[in-house]
Amino acid sequence: MSREDSAIGAAPPAPAPLIGREAELSALARALDAVERDRAARTVTLVGPPGIGKSRLAREFLERRRRDAGALRVYSGSARDVASPYGIFARLLRARFGLLDGTDKDVARAEVRAQVAHVMGDRKVGDVIYFLGQFIGLAFGDSPLTRAVQDDPAQADLIRRAVLKAFLEADAAQGPMCLVFEDLHAAHDDALALLRYLIEYLSGPILIVCAGRPELLTRQEDWGKLGERRHALIELTPLPEARAAELARALLAPCVLRGGEGAEGAEGAERAEGAGAEAGAPPELVEAACAFAGGNPALLEQMVRICHDQGVLEELAPGAQGEPRWRVHLGKLSTARLPMTVEDAVDVRLAALDHEGRQLLEQAATVGPVFWSGALFVLGRAGCPAPELWGEEQSDLDLDRINAALRSLCDRGYLRKQSESSFAGSDEYVFVHDKEREVLERRMSAATQRRYHHAIAEWLEQQVAVRASEEFLAQLASHRERIGDAVRAGLSLLDAGDVARGRYSNAKAAEHYARGLSLLGDAHVARRIDALHDYGDVLQLAGRIDDALAAFREMLTLAYRLDNRRKGGAAHNRIGRLYRDSGSLDEAGKHLTTALRLFEGARDERGIASTIDDIGKLHWLRGEYQEALKWLRDALARRERMGDRRSIALSLNNLGLALQDSGEFKQALSIFERSLAIRREISDLVGVMMSLNSLGAIAQDQRDHRRALELFQEALDVARQVGDRNRIALILTNIGETYYRSGDPDEAVRVLQQAEELCDELGDRLGLAEVRRGLGKAYLLRGDLEKARDSISRAVDLFASVRSKVHLGVALRTLGEITAAGGWGSAHTKSARAYFARSVSIFEETGNELELARTFQAYARFLTTDRSFVANMAARREAVTMNERAEAIFARLKISSARFEDDPTLPTGPPRSAFASGPGRAPSPDDPTYPVLPVPGRARAD
Repeated sequence: MSREDSAIGAAPPAPAPLIGREAELSALARALDAVERDRAARTVTLVGPPGIGKSRLAREFLERRRRDAGALRVYSGSARDVASPYGIFARLLRARFGLLDGTDKDVARAEVRAQVAHVMGDRKVGDVIYFLGQFIGLAFGDSPLTRAVQDDPAQADLIRRAVLKAFLEADAAQGPMCLVFEDLHAAHDDALALLRYLIEYLSGPILIVCAGRPELLTRQEDWGKLGERRHALIELTPLPEARAAELARALLAPCVLRGGEGAEGAEGAERAEGAGAEAGAPPELVEAACAFAGGNPALLEQMVRICHDQGVLEELAPGAQGEPRWRVHLGKLSTARLPMTVEDAVDVRLAALDHEGRQLLEQAATVGPVFWSGALFVLGRAGCPAPELWGEEQSDLDLDRINAALRSLCDRGYLRKQSESSFAGSDEYVFVHDKEREVLERRMSAATQRRYHHAIAEWLEQQVAVRASEEFLAQLASHRERIGDAVRAGLSLLDAGDVARGRYSNAKAAEHYARGLSLLGDAHVARRIDALHDYGDVLQLAGRIDDALAAFREMLTLAYRLDNRRKGGAAHNRIGRLYRDSGSLDEAGKHLTTALRLFEGARDERGIASTIDDIGKLHWLRGEYQEALKWLRDALARRERMGDRRSIALSLNNLGLALQDSGEFKQALSIFERSLAIRREISDLVGVMMSLNSLGAIAQDQRDHRRALELFQEALDVARQVGDRNRIALILTNIGETYYRSGDPDEAVRVLQQAEELCDELGDRLGLAEVRRGLGKAYLLRGDLEKARDSISRAVDLFASVRSKVHLGVALRTLGEITAAGGWGSAHTKSARAYFARSVSIFEETGNELELARTFQAYARFLTTDRSFVANMAARREAVTMNERAEAIFARLKISSARFEDDPTLPTGPPRSAFASGPGRAPSPDDPTYPVLPVPGRARAD
C-alpha cells in the first residue's frame, strides 16, 4: 500500500502508532465480518484531508486481521501517481497475478493465462485474458468475440468491465479478498466509473476499501449512496488535543537525553546521562509539534523530521535492541527555524537542497506531478553539443549521476519511486508533496521553463506509449502550448479526443476536441474535417444539439471547398440525423437524400447502406410504414452483402420496429429474434439489451404483460451486468409503462421514480422527459390529477428544451388530455384546447402524419365529450372534420384506426365525480379508452 501523502516533509525514522481511531477500526471490522459471514460484497470509503491517516488506518486494520485470521488476500492500487486512465486497476491486477516490474512479457502472459484458467476453469479463458490484459498492458491473441468488438470501443469497454467483475467474483469464490483503492480524489473519470460499477454490482466475499481526499465527494456527489446499505462512508477528522499530544509523545519516545550541549558522541552521552539528564519527550517540543499539526498525524511526523534537520534532535547510536535513541537540544528550539504554517515548512525543506538537487527537482516539477528519469536525462543534455564520438561510457556516467541524485531525494522524502513505469527504459517517480512541486515551478524564470518544456515535449513525442494515452497526449499538448507551438498542441489534443471518444468518455472527448480545434486554427484541413465529425458526434450524445449542428455545418463547408463528396455525405448524414431526432422531419429528409447522392457519387457502399437505413427510419417516424419497409429492406440487403454482422443485426432490429408498428407482429417477432440471435453470437451486449427491449415491446403491444415484464427484466439484467446506466433508465421506463398498462399504477410509479432519479443523475433530459410523461399517465390512472398535470407539464418543458418536436407534440397532446380530464372549469378547458392545437400545429409542421392522426382523434374526443361543448355545434362539426382527416391518414398509411383504439393516449371528460375530491375510480385496463404510452421512437429504437 502507498504511504499516506501529506502537505510537507517526510516520514520520521520510526512509524507512528495508530492512536484515536478505535471507532473507525470497528466500522471496518463490521464490514469485513459481513463479507465473511454473508459471502457478500461490502464497501468502506475513508475520506479525509492529506495526512489524516487514511492509508495508515486501512493498513493497520488489514495487518491486524491477517495476523488473527490469516486467510484474507489483499490487493491494492493507488490512483495518485498513475497517468493511464485505468492505472489503479493495473497495479491491483499486477499484484494479484504476482507480476513484478521488469518481468518478461512472455513469462507474464503465461503466468496470467495459467492463473485465469485456474480461477475460471474452461469459461472462455481466451476472452478473459484478452480484456484483463488491456488493464495490465499485456497483449493476448484475439477471438471471435474480441474481433467482433474491435471497431466498437463503447461495446468493448462494457465487455471489459463485465469480464473484470466476473473474474473478481470467481476469484473470491476461492476465498475472501480485499481490494484497496487509494488516492481516489486523483483518479481518472474512467477509473471512477469502473469502480462505481463494481461497488454497485460486485457480488461474493469481497471487501472494497476506498480512500481519498474530500475532493472525491466534490467530484462524485453521490459516492456515499453507491451500493446503498452495503457501503459505509467514514470521514476522518483531526485528532482531539489529548490524543494528538499522546501521538506526539509516542513519536518522540526515542528522546533519551536532554541537555549536555557540549557533550559529543557516546562519551558525552554517558556524562550527560550520569548528570541526571531527563529522558522522554520534552513538554515544550510536544506543545510546539501539536500547535503546528492541528491534530493531523502526518504533520506531527513532519515536525519531528524538521526538528532533526534543524538540529533540535540529534541521532545517537542505537540501543541494545537496535532501537533509535535521540538527544534533545532544547537550547536550539528557540533559535531553530521551525515552521508556523505549511508554507513555512515548504520553504524550510527547499532551502535545505543543494544546487544539483534543486535543479533536478525543478526539471521534474516542469514535467508534472509524475515524471520519468528518461525525461530528466534529456533535460540534462539540453543545449549540449554532441561529442566527437558518442560513447556509452559518458551516457552511463550521466545516468548514474541522475539516478544517485534521485535516490537521495527519495531518501530525504521529496520523491517516491514507483514500482512500475509507463515508459520502457525509464524509472517513474512522483512528488511526495504537491506543494513543494508547485512552489518550485512558480519560482522558475519564464526562460528556464520554456527551455524545459521544449525538451520535455520532444522527449514525449518519441515515446510509443503516448499515442494510446489520452493523459499523455494532453500532457504533450500542454508542453507544446507552453512554448507557443499552438498547431502541434492542437493536433495532440485532437488525438487525445479520439482516444477519449474511443473509450466512450464523451464529455472529456468534447473538451479535448474543442480546445484542439481552437488551437489548430485553419491549418491541417483534412484533420480538422475528421475532428469536426467526431466532435459533433460526442456533442450530440451529450445533448448539445446546437453545438453539434454547428460542428457538422463547419465540416460540410470544409468538405465542399475541397470537393470531398464522401466527407460531404457524412456531414449531411449527421445533420439529417440531428433534424430527424429533433422532429424536423422535412429538413431531415433533405439532408439524408443529399447524403445518399454524395455517397453514391463517391461509391461509398458503407455510407450508402447507412443512409438508406436512416431514410427508412425517417419514413417509420412519419408513420409511412410501407415506404419505411422498402428502404429498410434495401439497407439490410446491402449490409448482408458486405457481411458486417453487427450492422446486419442493427438493420434487422430497425426493420422489426417498422413491422411492429404496421401491425405485422408475427413478422416483427421473427425479425427481432434473428437480430437477437446474431447479437448473442457476437456477444454484442448492448445489442442484446435492445433486441430484448424490442421483443418486450411486441409482448406489450399484444397485451401479454407478463411476457413483456420477463423480457424487459432480462434486458435490465444485461444492462446492469455491463453497467450501462442510460439503458437501465430506458428499460425501467418501459417496465413502468407495462405496469400501468396492466392496471398497477402504484408499481408503475415506484419503478418510474427509479428511472426518474437515474435520468436526473445522468443529465439525460430526453429520457427524463419520457419518464415524467409516463409518471403523468400513471398518476392519472391512480386518480391523482394534480401530480399527473405537474409531471406532464415538466415533461413538456424538457421536450421543448431539447428541441424534440415529435416528443413535444405527443407531450402537449397528453397534457391536453390530462387537463381536460380534471374537469377544473372553463379556464382549464380553454388551456386543454390550446395544448391540442399546439400539438396539431407541431405535427403538421414536421409532416408526422401518424401522430397528427392520433392528435386529431384525441382532440375530437375532447370536443365531443367535454360538457363545455355539449351545445356548441361548431365544435361538434370541427370534431367530425378531425375524425375524417384522421381516418383519411390511416387509410393512406394502410393502417386501421382500430389498431390505435388501445392507444388513444388518455380518456377525456370522465364523470366529474371520479376526480371531484381526490383519487376516485381508476379506468379499467379493459376499458377501450385505457391510457397507454405511445413512444415515438426513443424507448424502442436501437
